[in-house]
Amino acid sequence: MIECESLTKQYGDFTAVDDLTFTVRPGEVLGFLGPNGAGKTTTMRMLTGFVPPTDGSATIAGHDIFEAPLAARRAVGYLPETPPLYPEMSVEDYVGYVAKLKDVPRKARRAAVDRALARCGLADVRRRVIGALSKGYRQRVGLAQAIVHDPAVLILDEPTVGLDPIQIREIRALIAELAAEKQGGRARTVILSTHILPEVEAICRRVLIISRGRKVVDQPLAELTGGGASLEEVFARATAREPVEELAASAAEARA
Repeated sequence: MIECESLTKQYGDFTAVDDLTFTVRPGEVLGFLGPNGAGKTTTMRMLTGFVPPTDGSATIAGHDIFEAPLAARRAVGYLPETPPLYPEMSVEDYVGYVAKLKDVPRKARRAAVDRALARCGLADVRRRVIGALSKGYRQRVGLAQAIVHDPAVLILDEPTVGLDPIQIREIRALIAELAAEKQGGRARTVILSTHILPEVEAICRRVLIISRGRKVVDQPLAELTGGGASLEEVFARATAREPVEELAASAAEARA
């Protein structure tokens, strides 16, 4: 569903993402981790068409981000760390506006908006002005705009940042439900980037960790933590320049 080959992004002499190669299969939920400045957001912006790569290639649902950028964008629902909301608009008008931008057919648009609002628990506040909503509800609006066109792929960047514990639990449950939904007969493919590691453990089956723009870990979560190590320990070791081979060997030794 998502294929990246040697994806690279440079800003002058600085390499933000360095020769990144990975695949996310249909229906898979990938935890995309790394310290601040590791290149996660840059990678997600390249995949969603907001930033052009310097080198490498990527396809989304079979669409090359260079050769078929519009088709690739239509296949993706993107929630950036700061949702692109218009605080003066009502919830339903904003989600309807995004549906139009995403080329949802006019005849199907009302049903698409209603479905997205219902899935995100926004039906009761659909006529409220976004600027008057709590941060938790604004995050829900951000998720609604990401799914209104029924994308095959969801890319979520820090979806629970700044929320209180109750809101975090609600948004986490919503993401798990969206990931489990069937789209076109198949489960959605999800990339979840977060600093909240229990979120990854609760939702994701596989973990990709990058550090200083390079991939350092790409393994199923069960293998990484199967020997008793916590995801926090794995993350700390992986981002402290420990070679990937040593991490893999340690995990295999622990399982044995």
